[in-house]
Amino acid sequence: MSFSFQAEQWLPYPVDAVFSFLACPANLPPLMPPGQIARIDDAKLLPPPQSSGKTPMAGIGSRITLSFRPIPLLPLRMHWLAEITEFELNSHFVDVQIAGPFAFWSHAHRLRAVDRAGINFTIMVDQVEYQPPVARLADTLFVRRQLDRTFAYRQKRILELMPAFLNPVVPISKSQLAGPAASGKLSA
Repeated sequence: MSFSFQAEQWLPYPVDAVFSFLACPANLPPLMPPGQIARIDDAKLLPPPQSSGKTPMAGIGSRITLSFRPIPLLPLRMHWLAEITEFELNSHFVDVQIAGPFAFWSHAHRLRAVDRAGINFTIMVDQVEYQPPVARLADTLFVRRQLDRTFAYRQKRILELMPAFLNPVVPISKSQLAGPAASGKLSA
């Protein structure tokens, strides 16, 4: 028996920036709850032909092995091998579990640009189709609540991480602070 899960989030960023962020495998571990201590153990990336190359992206055929702690504080790590099976730049991509904790898992990341009063927003919709190993009992007791918590955390973290992804922090030297702006005087 398979189940469905959907999460939606409005993000105050243009669709190309959000897509680049999500399609970059390095951004996956920081989006997972900290107790899981997620990490990428292996990645065989096949960049999409239409990517600009600024941010590494996982195109169709890319395979990523992620490991994480399914139960925080326990040293047991679970491995998850996923493959990107669909990819349309700035629209959507789909990852499917090849090996891992589920009998079946397919996660579609769908993005849509929206303009509200001249401001570019992105609607991000995560659609997950899955089958737990012990179907309804596992879903009722554990899986659905875990998905709710994981995606709620992910939505919070993406809002925290996107500004740094778009505008990397550049250290300001003390000599720059001593200029006219620091003294309060404006120059023409």
